[in-house]
Amino acid sequence: MNISFFKFQPYLKSVLWGGERIAEYKGIVTDQKQIGESWEISGVTGRESVVSEGEDAGLTIVELIRKYKGALLGDSIYAKYGDTFPILVKFLDAKQDLSLQVHPNDTIAKNRHNCLGKAEMWYIIDTIDNAKINVGFNQSISPKEYERRVKNNTLMDVVASHKSHPGDLFFLPAGRIHSLGAGNLVAEIQRTCDITYRVYDFDRRDAQGNTRELHTKLAKTAIDYTVHDSYVTSCPCGITGETKLVKCEYFDTSRIIVAGEHKILSPEAQSFRIIMCIKGELQLFDEKGNTSTLRQGETLLVPACTAEVVLKGNAELLTATAI
Repeated sequence: MNISFFKFQPYLKSVLWGGERIAEYKGIVTDQKQIGESWEISGVTGRESVVSEGEDAGLTIVELIRKYKGALLGDSIYAKYGDTFPILVKFLDAKQDLSLQVHPNDTIAKNRHNCLGKAEMWYIIDTIDNAKINVGFNQSISPKEYERRVKNNTLMDVVASHKSHPGDLFFLPAGRIHSLGAGNLVAEIQRTCDITYRVYDFDRRDAQGNTRELHTKLAKTAIDYTVHDSYVTSCPCGITGETKLVKCEYFDTSRIIVAGEHKILSPEAQSFRIIMCIKGELQLFDEKGNTSTLRQGETLLVPACTAEVVLKGNAELLTATAI
């Protein structure tokens, strides 16, 4: 089956904490303000991505899966997930701190929301103004102490804070408490789940003076209270070729720096491959004669039936496959 590369219309989401960098980063002209998120490829119900070009332009990603099935997703991935696209990828721009939050695991998500749990990763693209990331705990606390600290507004005292740098990687499995700090421009790769428990929101209010809902009780049993030695991985700068990033039970990710030409082969798991262009631009060629282009801020989907992709140009990329 000679299906080619797919691009999708990004969904730009304005939020309380959003900034003004995403449109410029992606080369988009828009009057929309406070764009905090650009959903690049999404199978979330009600926010399904739409193909932007080619003979399948106008089809949602669900319709695309129904048309091509295992040729698009990979036979084993299609058997596992059916018409649900299993990975959601975004660009995030935080002008303000995001809320401190946590995501449920599969068991909790299934029992409470009848959906998948959520694991994700952040790759730091750029930072300004001494940006930080809050991830995990800096000391051991109990669920009872967690409730007490939420009540007396001291929870942030026990949350680990990290100064962020371009190329830093933060893996956020279900249960790991986290908050994206102001000044971070980030690529996010996650499972297809939009369930978030908000724990602390820095006491901010909307234009009407209202605070946002907190989910203290729901989060209490979803949080993993384990303290880890480190929560950040720094990727080596300037090394061309592929660097493996996060591999978990749901997705496998890499960074690829192309300086001239680089070849990628079909994943061992026989999955589709998402390619996010972090910097630069390049051309893509597959073994069937299909071509496409990719530039900074764009995202592309390579179908599972594509055996080989040759990349030509100069660019920094993130890739993700499903497991």
